[in-house]
Amino acid sequence: MQAYLTSIGLISPQRTFENDFSCSLPTANAAILPAIEPGYKGLINPVQLRRISRILKLGLGAAQLCINNAGGLKPDAIVVGTGLACVNDLEIFLKSIIEAGEQSLSPIPFINSLHNTVAAQIARTLKIQTYNNTHCHRGASFENALLDALMLLCEKQYRHVLAGGIDEFSMHYYKLLENPVTAGEGAGFFLLSDAPAATTSAKITAVATFYRPEADFISQFLAEHHTPAHQLNAVVLGTNGNPHDDAVYKRLTDDFFPPAAQLIAYKHLCGEYHTANAFALALTARALAAGAFPAPAVLRPGASGTLQKVLLYNHYQNCNHTLVLVERA
Repeated sequence: MQAYLTSIGLISPQRTFENDFSCSLPTANAAILPAIEPGYKGLINPVQLRRISRILKLGLGAAQLCINNAGGLKPDAIVVGTGLACVNDLEIFLKSIIEAGEQSLSPIPFINSLHNTVAAQIARTLKIQTYNNTHCHRGASFENALLDALMLLCEKQYRHVLAGGIDEFSMHYYKLLENPVTAGEGAGFFLLSDAPAATTSAKITAVATFYRPEADFISQFLAEHHTPAHQLNAVVLGTNGNPHDDAVYKRLTDDFFPPAAQLIAYKHLCGEYHTANAFALALTARALAAGAFPAPAVLRPGASGTLQKVLLYNHYQNCNHTLVLVERA
């Protein structure tokens, strides 16, 4: 089960909407990394642009960037992963209930607060009336969307699937976190295809999600997909600065991953959010195409040589663990 990354559209705290993945380090001790947004007038209909919320601008903008980078190729299906979805619209609606005493409420914030709002608006804009699904599973939301897209391609139902991950920052949610870390936000969309194209940057060969897994789950995953650990050229880790979260990664880097493998981090560049692995996948795909990761992302240099196989490993509060195996196309 594999898919080719035909194109990428990413709006993040870096200038990735310009296809610039060189990445720069944020201001020291920054608590929040907001997305750097493009001028949407060339991506979204101006009439629609005036009426939609910010998260819809992020989603529609990233999806259109992805399609533009594929030469205008229209997807056959849409799959989106999100942890909190349109949480700010939900907060507006709940606040209006309290302030108006449940009287004279505007339905617009409620309509825009649904988890599938982004996927639905993309389908409406692109006039796609086929498969459309949204996955909401905390830190594994994006990877579940990837799995869904891979299955659609494997079953030969569709040839091109638009898969993405999107979450926006919410100050109210951030204040509820017990161990707040540098928060981020972003929208990343990928056109996954069943065959390579001129714009293909990499291919996804395996995706898996785990809930409180056994200690050897990574070795089992690699064995199942015929990839010994020593064949990994790089490992992309979801370290976020929280000592409890990062301890999980440190144990693996000390005991499992080969010394020759380069270690890569990314959440200090985009912040922590439920679908941050969309940023990691885009960064990895561009690195495989370019031959190297940007210097600000390198935790530990590895052996010299061509990047061929990269493993993405992320966990959310040590409950939801995800693995994505990406290879050079």
